[in-house]
Amino acid sequence: MSIPVLLFASYADAFGTRELEVPVEAPCPVQTLVDTLRGMPGGDRLPPRVLVAVNQRLADTAAVLQPGDEVALIPPVAGG
Repeated sequence: MSIPVLLFASYADAFGTRELEVPVEAPCPVQTLVDTLRGMPGGDRLPPRVLVAVNQRLADTAAVLQPGDEVALIPPVAGG
């Protein structure tokens, strides 16, 4: 299956795009998707713990992705 991954701010800069289609085996834990992203150009800029949303809801890395799911990587935010 192919999972659309939305990227924002520094993550979009790291990967050079705002959206990726990532091929993974179904079903796929979120952690496996993140590991796949780490192996792609720009993936080395992901922090050790990545905040992930699946279908617009925060998700644990143990959550299992299904066909039709959409993932967003939420970058760190600084405030002041």
